[in-house]
Amino acid sequence: MPERSRTDSPWGPANPHPLSRVKTELVWEGKYDEYGNRRPVRLPATPLPLQRIETIDEPHDREKATQLTLFNEDAFRQRAHRDDFRNMLIWGDNKLAMAALLEQFRGQVDLIYIDPPFDVGADFTMQVQLGEGGEELQKEQSILEAVAYRDTWGKGTDSYLHMMYERLMLMRDLLSERGGIYLHCDWRVEHLLKDLLMEVFGRDRFLNEIVWHYRRWPTKSPMYQRSHDLLLWFGKGSDHVWNQTYQDLSPATIRRFGGMKVRGETTKIVLEDESEGAPSRDVWDIPHVLGANPERVDFPTQKPEALLRQVLVASSNEGDLVADFFCGSGTTLAVAEKLGRRWIGVDLGRYAIHTTRKRLIGVQRELHAARQPYRSFGVYNLGRYERQWWQVERLQGADAEHRAIVLRFYKAAPLENPPNPLLHGKKAGAFVHVAPIDSIFTERNLRAAAQAAQAAGARELHCLAWEFEMELALRKQAIEAETGLTARLKYIPREIMEPNRAECQFFEAGFLEARAVPTRLPKARGAHKAAAAAPVQIDVELVRFAPALTEAPEAEMAALRERAVTSPFDFIDFWAVDFDWREGEPFEHCWQDFRTRKDRSLKTRTDIGWQYKTPGPHSICVKVIDVFGVDTTTVIETREEPQS
Repeated sequence: MPERSRTDSPWGPANPHPLSRVKTELVWEGKYDEYGNRRPVRLPATPLPLQRIETIDEPHDREKATQLTLFNEDAFRQRAHRDDFRNMLIWGDNKLAMAALLEQFRGQVDLIYIDPPFDVGADFTMQVQLGEGGEELQKEQSILEAVAYRDTWGKGTDSYLHMMYERLMLMRDLLSERGGIYLHCDWRVEHLLKDLLMEVFGRDRFLNEIVWHYRRWPTKSPMYQRSHDLLLWFGKGSDHVWNQTYQDLSPATIRRFGGMKVRGETTKIVLEDESEGAPSRDVWDIPHVLGANPERVDFPTQKPEALLRQVLVASSNEGDLVADFFCGSGTTLAVAEKLGRRWIGVDLGRYAIHTTRKRLIGVQRELHAARQPYRSFGVYNLGRYERQWWQVERLQGADAEHRAIVLRFYKAAPLENPPNPLLHGKKAGAFVHVAPIDSIFTERNLRAAAQAAQAAGARELHCLAWEFEMELALRKQAIEAETGLTARLKYIPREIMEPNRAECQFFEAGFLEARAVPTRLPKARGAHKAAAAAPVQIDVELVRFAPALTEAPEAEMAALRERAVTSPFDFIDFWAVDFDWREGEPFEHCWQDFRTRKDRSLKTRTDIGWQYKTPGPHSICVKVIDVFGVDTTTVIETREEPQS
């Protein structure tokens, strides 16, 4: 086609062609609206409140149990236990979590490290070990976990970029003026994310592209073997924190100069004091966490602590606030705690939060044993507020749409003409009831739904709810006897709130039974007979447990159910006790025990000997987390008198 002459063109100085004004820019579908305006980050009009559901300071709470410490130990704890800040571990959508954090932490975060999904489109699996024998059960991760490690953000690269853009904008607002961000990525998305970071922070805020080189087992390939990841480092302001770090000297340098500092001049080399090493370069040789490495927690994409130590030492100072909004196995948070940094971690994954919780408790114990300072941390979520936001944002507030989505993920057929308004669907001959989005499913709700199913001639009822009343799985047996049907209580997974999710796992609610075990201590020698009774110590013993199970192939399901009956405690991965629990307040970890990769044993009775300082009654809350990451809770009432 011949080029149009300038005299024939409608474009010119008075009417410039649109392409003549185009700047270099990364554009994706959804970046601009239909009018050409930049889409803002879509957030709730009012930030959703973060709910603290657990408080974890286990070494400190263990010592509170008996109150029998010496003065010098009290003084040590005053120094070792930092009360200036409670670290935060948040389970939920990091976009909503960051929006909630802005109210308190805008411009307050000193360093961010993130290892976001690499847009790989692959599933990652874990190995779940049962009991003490290390028997492994191949478990596919829940969709909530998979969303962190495969392209489930929507429509491929466009959706991925929009997801990352929204979150990077919030991270920029959280960063202090001297703060910086390290974004960990690989060859798949490095070119896109670098442009995205330059757009959010500015090209003049780019500081380094760091190559993390690691060794891999050599294999033949039609291309060069990939053996590195990349860390993109950007600052927020014109100044940034920088602490010089050093790498080991090369063998050749050591042989030549004997490990002394070298000062080069025009005609001579001056040997000074013993060298700290070579100033760190932008290529870091750090091995992966493999084999018998004690750091290893068997979590996909786990990064070595040495990598994060290099980042945190160079770009933050003691007491600074460090954040990781894709915290995974908790490596950033563990290193931050060991280096005396405050921290905030967020993740979508059920297993990520559970793995990180155990890991950080281990760090607390390690620091306490070494008489090093540490901070307590809380576990937070957005609770029903996140669900309500999803209902308004995605479902336009419709209860019917909520039920339809839950039934679709549960693979149940909706009932067009239900025999009762409480019966919403059918699956394999069982009626299905879907509880409202913002309610707790109670014994009264279960009885009403069971009676409706009984009147309709059902033999089985599945009740799907976001939350169940405590111990309902234990109390449902009476209702089953009354109505003659089997009732299954299943949690609605929060994963269904993520866009473009294909499937989710619905875990059946388990039940837990425990008992208080009092031990009366002997009276002090020479005490008068009429003196008050000797003090009583309280421990807790697990009695019965039924783990949360999900649907699985028939042969595997049969084996799991048999194991759950014959050896139910094998399914317990972690349990904790709050000896002075109060309804409506966070669960406070007074004692815990959990399995680790190295030690698969698990106590079924506490060994703390808790003593109360105030008269009873007291409520003891027991929390169990099974190998699938699902928690089950029960409460024990005790009337033991306080220590005299």
